[in-house]
Amino acid sequence: MSSELREAAIPDKMDMWEAGDPYLDWIEQEGIKRIVDYKFPDLNDVELGDWERKGGKGAIINIPNGALPNDAHLIEIKPGGKSEPEHHMYEETMYVVSGRGATSVWLEEGQKSTFEWAAGSLLTIPLNTAYQHFNGSGTEPVRYVSMTNAPPVLRMFRSTDFVFNNTYTFRDRFAGDDEDYFNGQGTLLQRKGTKFGTIWRTNFVPNADVMKLWAYRDRGAGGINTHFDLAGNVTKSHISEFPVGTYKKGHRHGPGAHLVILGGVGFSALWWDNDKKNYEIAPWQKGGMVIVPADATYHQHFNTGPEPARYLALRGDDGQPSNWGESNVSIKDGGMQIEYEDEDRYIHELFETELKKNGAECHMGSFIPYCTGDASVTSERNT
Repeated sequence: MSSELREAAIPDKMDMWEAGDPYLDWIEQEGIKRIVDYKFPDLNDVELGDWERKGGKGAIINIPNGALPNDAHLIEIKPGGKSEPEHHMYEETMYVVSGRGATSVWLEEGQKSTFEWAAGSLLTIPLNTAYQHFNGSGTEPVRYVSMTNAPPVLRMFRSTDFVFNNTYTFRDRFAGDDEDYFNGQGTLLQRKGTKFGTIWRTNFVPNADVMKLWAYRDRGAGGINTHFDLAGNVTKSHISEFPVGTYKKGHRHGPGAHLVILGGVGFSALWWDNDKKNYEIAPWQKGGMVIVPADATYHQHFNTGPEPARYLALRGDDGQPSNWGESNVSIKDGGMQIEYEDEDRYIHELFETELKKNGAECHMGSFIPYCTGDASVTSERNT
């Protein structure tokens, strides 16, 4: 057999083919406002369009990355309003930015379970379970942000009828008869393979802004943290908090980590290659959001205010190591984390400049030899 390639002749005329995108088609059919960005200083200031299904206004937020492992839905329910009942074959994890209200969930043949929430609450809708949100105030709107894996699900099945009208019940996730399912209680588990790492298994967090966290040393500078197992979701989330006058180690992983700021003032630095002078700075405060926009984007988070900084990270993947290595292992050992001793000196100088603007002191002296601040991490809250 000949080893030469045999090139076939291309016909003069052929029908045109276009792949299409079921996810973007769905957005167009819904008539939803679409925002393509990854820096949001305050989610309360984002202008929304009409989204009748959700009970008022809303927008879908996409990162500027065609792969779209996930998306964010930013929703505002009008005073006294409610969303339409719905269920879907994608997962959704919701954080309440402002307002108060309640949610009812039910299976097709079962009775409704209703629970209340307020600003700071974190919850997930069990997969393909029917639900409806209600605004508990007659004078103030509710605004919440949710992370979903709708993009890959709609692109996989290519059928909105299958995704939104499927009657299959995932009883291993929600059986419909558990009165304590949304009671806010949980179980603390140790994260396998780590000395410092916890999992909080629950289905509802009444106030993520102030919930207990536990020691987490892998990312540096006295941080506390917990990961969540919410309703058996494949999509993951965690909360991290780090002390006044400190910052986390730079690292990279897959795209689509949505960081919702729960407290504090600071900024995130993002860069796309080993040219560390090419930083993009994303300032943030409570109620803001920063999204990791592309695969293997380096990013680093800095607390420049007078209070501990806390964020909720909502991720569309399963948290497993990517092709780039593990995000909490040094790049010197084949991972994706930049140790303090290997970071660009400029980034620390920028940090100290921002601290002075806010009247805060640097506490990185025990980690950074050229730090002009002291060597104590004084605000760790290891609860």
